[in-house]
Order: sequence, then C-alpha cells, then structure tokens
Amino acid sequence: MSTEADNLDPSPTAEAEPQEWYAPGLSFACTQCGNCCTGAPGYVWFDDDEAQAMADAVGVDKREFYQRYAKRKFGKWTLDEVKYQGQYDCVFLERDAQGKGRCSIYETRPTQCRTWPFWASNLASPRQWAEAAQDCPGMKLPDETGGKFVPIEDIRIELAKNPDGL
Repeated sequence: MSTEADNLDPSPTAEAEPQEWYAPGLSFACTQCGNCCTGAPGYVWFDDDEAQAMADAVGVDKREFYQRYAKRKFGKWTLDEVKYQGQYDCVFLERDAQGKGRCSIYETRPTQCRTWPFWASNLASPRQWAEAAQDCPGMKLPDETGGKFVPIEDIRIELAKNPDGL
C-alpha cells in the first residue's frame, strides 16, 4: 500500500526560467566609429553627476554645460544635437575631414552611451540585434567571430545600468 509521502518527488521541480536568446553570450568591441551617435533625432539622457563629469571634460562649469550642450525633454535632460548631412549628430560627435565621427567625451560619456549596444531594444530578439549590427561594426552576430566576448552575466549587468532600456 502506498502512502501520500511515497508519491512526493524528493527533488522539487521549479519552473525553469526562460532562457534569453543571447544566453550563450555575444561579441562586441567599440570601434569608436560614431555610428551610434548619429541618425534620426533622439535622446541621450544623463543625470546630474554625469553632467558634472562631461562639464569637466569640456572645461566649463555645470551651469554653462547645461546651457550650451543640453536641453530638457519630458522633464529630463538630454544632450543636444546638431544637423549634419540630413542626420542628427550628438553635440559631442566630432567629425574629421572625411566625415568619420568620434566621441569627443568618450571617457565621460553618459550611461546610456556606455551601455550600448546592450539595450533592451537591441536584445529583444536576434532580429533586433542584427538590425542594430548593420550600423555598428563593433557588434557581431551570434554566428560571427571577432569583437570581445561578452558573457550573459555581463550583458545583464549592462542592462541593469540602463533601466530605461534605451
């Protein structure tokens, strides 16, 4: 005769967490090409501490930084843009004689920039990642080699730094 205790599984089965498509990791190495800093109009959000760091980098006080390089949108601060050949460049994107762009404040760029390309929008699907990779030479598709291998744990850390997912 079997009892209820005999029918209990001694190893409880927890529901498995869904596995992200990028669980094996991805490859990315910033080439500082500037492609992520230009295109359609957009927003580069930053906080007050980041404003101070950027102000120090360009040699102005924070008040002047806000006046010269930023604007308020939706109750938050975003970096300004300049129009260049029909595109909208971040105010800190410098272009050489051939038009190649590079961030002039790379070391003090905002979190939103630092977490590229590990944004929720890019990680939503392999297709989204592939679309972003078309304009970013540092991003590699899962079946490509090159770049710097970024394990899932590091991708999750980058996602957590940028809760807005931009």
